Amino acid sequence: MPKTILIGAPIDNGQKRAGCLMGPAAYRVAGLAREIASEGHGVDDWGDLALPELKPVSCPNPVVHDLAETVAWSEILMDRVDDPLSQGGFPIIMGGDHSLALGSAAGAAAFAARQGRPLFLLWLDAHSDFHTPLTTTSGNLHGTPLAYIAGRDGFDAFPPFPLAVPAHRICMFGIRSVDPAEQAAMQERDIAVNDMRVIDERGLVAPLREFLDRVRAESGMLHVSLDVDFLDPSIAPAVGTTVPGGATFREAHLVMELLHESGLVTSLDLVELNPFLDDRGMTARLMVDLVGSLMGKKVFDRPTRSK
Repeated sequence: MPKTILIGAPIDNGQKRAGCLMGPAAYRVAGLAREIASEGHGVDDWGDLALPELKPVSCPNPVVHDLAETVAWSEILMDRVDDPLSQGGFPIIMGGDHSLALGSAAGAAAFAARQGRPLFLLWLDAHSDFHTPLTTTSGNLHGTPLAYIAGRDGFDAFPPFPLAVPAHRICMFGIRSVDPAEQAAMQERDIAVNDMRVIDERGLVAPLREFLDRVRAESGMLHVSLDVDFLDPSIAPAVGTTVPGGATFREAHLVMELLHESGLVTSLDLVELNPFLDDRGMTARLMVDLVGSLMGKKVFDRPTRSK
């Protein structure tokens, strides 16, 4: 596997509950670099990004907040994620709220376009994040990145997305909180939504392997965006947007193990960790453990028994 590059994105502007800006530090304290290195991978920590100078921007929707900050973070993240990919590395963006994906996915898309390869997106989240700055009623721009990635209108203040990701290259997993406007917009585009009902009925393995088979068939790059609220709040309380009924410990590890076995993941977001809401670091440690599984760690050893 390529050398892992850790990039801290201490972003709180995409929502209103303070604390996500402490996420990168929590991942470091929980031993993310050490976990990656223990699986035999090289790892460099490029430190935290700093908010660049703000540009004047506007949005006709009066409830949108921190637009200039979110645009600035998106621009610097796009450039910063492109850099390690261009150097043959594997970037992990340590958030920070989910608005960081506006920039991280754009950076991955820019690199994929230069390589002439399609970008696929695996969205592990309780929410669809398919609003636009024009349709959001909360004004929280962490609820908009997937719409930006998919090419919805309404993002005039942001840099043009390098190449919109078509619906058949997007897969949502763990969804269980979608408002009617988002649902209607997703249905227009026929995006694959594996909500918890689908997972309850079919399990994780079949739909995830079907998606990974499509990535492999097109020689695609795969950007994975992992939101803490993909997990059930009983095991991951450190998030400001908890939704009951999320992925269990073993379901989450199984997803990561399957992704490791596929060898297809080329970049990763870790988003919405709010250490202020954690219970003695349990969520940060679980997220680090999940990255370990993505890197090849087995939760349970299965030694070969001699007859």
